[in-house]
Amino acid sequence: MRLADGVFLFSLLVLILGARGLEAVRSVGEGADLPDAAVDLNVSDFETALRESPASFAVVEFFAHWCPACRNYKPHYEKVARIFNGPDAVHPGIVLMARVDCALKINTNLCDRFSVGFYPMLLWGPPAKFVSGRWVPKQENGDLQLIDDGKTADQLLNWINKKLGSSFNFDDARYENENTLAKNASDLEQIAHAIYDVEEATALAMDIIIEQKMIKPSTGAPFIKFLQLLVAHHPSKRCRRGIADLLVSFDDLLPSGPLSENAPILQEYDILKSYRICGKEVPRQYWIFCRGSKDDSRGFSCGLWVLFHSLSVRVADGESQLVFTTIRDFIKNFFVCDDCRRHFNEMSSRVQAPFNTTRGLSLWLWRAHNEVNERLMKVEKDMGTSDPRFPKTTWPPNQLCPSCYASSSPKKGVNPQIDWNEDEVYKFLVNYYGKKLASLSRDTTLSQKTDDIDEPNDTATSSNAVAVPIGAALAIALASCTFGALACFWRGQQKKKKYLHQLHSFKDV
Repeated sequence: MRLADGVFLFSLLVLILGARGLEAVRSVGEGADLPDAAVDLNVSDFETALRESPASFAVVEFFAHWCPACRNYKPHYEKVARIFNGPDAVHPGIVLMARVDCALKINTNLCDRFSVGFYPMLLWGPPAKFVSGRWVPKQENGDLQLIDDGKTADQLLNWINKKLGSSFNFDDARYENENTLAKNASDLEQIAHAIYDVEEATALAMDIIIEQKMIKPSTGAPFIKFLQLLVAHHPSKRCRRGIADLLVSFDDLLPSGPLSENAPILQEYDILKSYRICGKEVPRQYWIFCRGSKDDSRGFSCGLWVLFHSLSVRVADGESQLVFTTIRDFIKNFFVCDDCRRHFNEMSSRVQAPFNTTRGLSLWLWRAHNEVNERLMKVEKDMGTSDPRFPKTTWPPNQLCPSCYASSSPKKGVNPQIDWNEDEVYKFLVNYYGKKLASLSRDTTLSQKTDDIDEPNDTATSSNAVAVPIGAALAIALASCTFGALACFWRGQQKKKKYLHQLHSFKDV
């Protein structure tokens, strides 16, 4: 072989190998111009971020910004993080991917707590265990686990798949390949994660109302009453605080002049948009408990149903009729699904006597929800639009509440005729939408209340002290023991404003 030929072949081989190497680097570094998906944490926000994360698991990378190996590893970590983190994640809310820079002096004690001895070091575990725990090398059966096989993006994702029993890959579409994850239909504890969906649904409902400028003289009173209900009884403390803040400042957003009947009453819609009533990170743009197997199933409607059920078991007996009319009027005026609104109004119109107990209200809402499910079962079967993983069904299913079923006998039609034990159903509703739902939000009031379910007059008593801006904190804390007391407080606050008398539509609030 001539020397020139050898040089040519050698050069060709170098080009081929180099192209393959560049392609490998490029595949890892895809999205390099995108913002980081992994969440950067330090000692000041580490515990808060992990405590409030809706994810069931977390991966925390401990690194040093001066470490060359850490810089080279970042594209691998980011490639996996983009699957789970951020609004564009294909599998959001399952794994929180975070990182801590141990080279910063403020993080020294934090990194010591987790025995960081090399960089990059990855730990795996439930987010809450990072808040309260520590990691010790060679510790057996600990809540946190060292990831010892995650040096590349492929290796890290394979390690996570083994832990979850999943089959996620980098080519997944949104929610694809989640069929191996545990379903929430038979797990009583998973309702706790619905607290994040209730926050999401609350924030999304507010966004819809604002975007479509639905607050008018004719709908102002129902809107205010619904906010008052949420301040007193929303299952999320963050939402109660944020809505109280909005209510106290609400009159500052109103115009001073007379209004026509159909004109929006809020002139400062841009200011109203700035209120993140359930926290600055909400809406998150994804669902946890209410996640369907595809983007157009469950989600918002599921989150609202959970909210309504929670409200129905949190109120006191004397508030039950007022809560019924408040929810009914909210759906009538602000729910944008016309068929849903019409069907709910038809069910509400069949109520012949006022509710005077929490039990009566919560059982009516439960029966109404099952009526909706039965109607949609037939429609979705005919149209082929049901979610195959979460089909509509009679609720609660036997595996969630076997004691709710006194007996059942087949009948013609979609569902069997069920003989319900309504005492057991009510106990289940209060526990499920009360204590279980509030467990992640540390709502001790609900925990104490549901422990006393056998006391009929105390099952729905709620104190619900709300943290709000300094100027109104004491007044609301004293006034928000019940929905009615909070309404009186807010009405008193509004009357202090010089132009309130011009808003005739609010006189009955």
